Amino acid sequence: MSSVKQVHPELTWSTLWVMTIATGLVVANLYYNQPLLGDMAKSYHVSNSKVGQVAMLTQLGYATGMLFIAPLADMLRRKRLIMICLTLVILSLMLTAIAPNINLLIFFSFLVGVFSLIPQLLVPMAAHLAKPHERGKKIGFVMSGLLVGILLSRVISGLIGRYLGWHDMFYIAAGLMVIIWILLFFLLPEMEPEYTGSYRSLMRSLISLIKKEPAIRVASLKGALCFACFMAFWTTLVFLLRDNFNMGSDAAGWFGLVGVIGALAAGLMGRLSDKMDAYKMATFTLLLIIVSFIIFIFSGHSIIGLIIGVIVLDMGVQATHISNQSIIYALHPEARNRINTIYMVAYFIGGGMGTWLASQAWGYYKWAGVCWVGISLSVIATIVHLVNQKNVQKN
Repeated sequence: MSSVKQVHPELTWSTLWVMTIATGLVVANLYYNQPLLGDMAKSYHVSNSKVGQVAMLTQLGYATGMLFIAPLADMLRRKRLIMICLTLVILSLMLTAIAPNINLLIFFSFLVGVFSLIPQLLVPMAAHLAKPHERGKKIGFVMSGLLVGILLSRVISGLIGRYLGWHDMFYIAAGLMVIIWILLFFLLPEMEPEYTGSYRSLMRSLISLIKKEPAIRVASLKGALCFACFMAFWTTLVFLLRDNFNMGSDAAGWFGLVGVIGALAAGLMGRLSDKMDAYKMATFTLLLIIVSFIIFIFSGHSIIGLIIGVIVLDMGVQATHISNQSIIYALHPEARNRINTIYMVAYFIGGGMGTWLASQAWGYYKWAGVCWVGISLSVIATIVHLVNQKNVQKN
């Protein structure tokens, strides 16, 4: 394995804004289906457990794309790779909109996840172009766009699901991706690859990085557990609102707007990661996740309690995510896409796990079961962090 130094474009604020907008709109593809799961279940006459596979497979598709496609950004021109993936996600969204049965809907949703990996090409790109002393700030800026995209996607899909139907949501999503394709084609700078080896050696280097860097292993496990908590809540919220409050998909979507408050606060914490110990910050943010589910367990019939819990949950999950990224991106600059691949594959496998666990818990124990899933996973994440903190810092 060898690398050569390349002169990269400067990360201007205009470039950063384009990357941030694209990140937010593309990542939204992964979450449009969550407030619509109830409507999809009615359309295909299937159970909540079955339709939950739509959300789960979307997340696992994203992990698949991250594992097999994202590492290519270290050996191919990144802009070209991004444009190809955008073209394929447009096609996948169109197929999702016209899926004739639940099994094909699940399959096409998986493809949407696979080709929506673009944010995970843009975030390492921003980290690579940013100056070292402002890396956390720039990552936090792009991540704020990503987090707002995740949360506002629920508002948009909830409203469109109620007034137009869930099929139209995916037609509109495809149209948005066409606009993003045009913006990136004209405004995104190209970056020459630094890795000169083969695809096989590239993939083997992932294993080497996992073995050599305890910080990557710990961050990946923490990230997976935290995102499992996040997905456990958001996947089942629509069921809670329907059963306990007689509210539809639009209400679940509006909760996403509430979560933007937590997401923006998390973006500000990206700046703090440049100035303070990221490990100490992560201890605090992990505790926020535990607190959020304690709030949820007492808020099964309280909208105000749910709102407070959403803000605390999103702040904790997203700030922990930014802290993890700041730590691992500082390890090997020439391998940031591969490091990001390891981390984000684990992250979204965790999301799929959280979706499945919450769907099962809902089926047996309703909201209390979901809350205990969140408490258990967040406690485990905190223990992993505290037990491994000294060992990782020494390395």
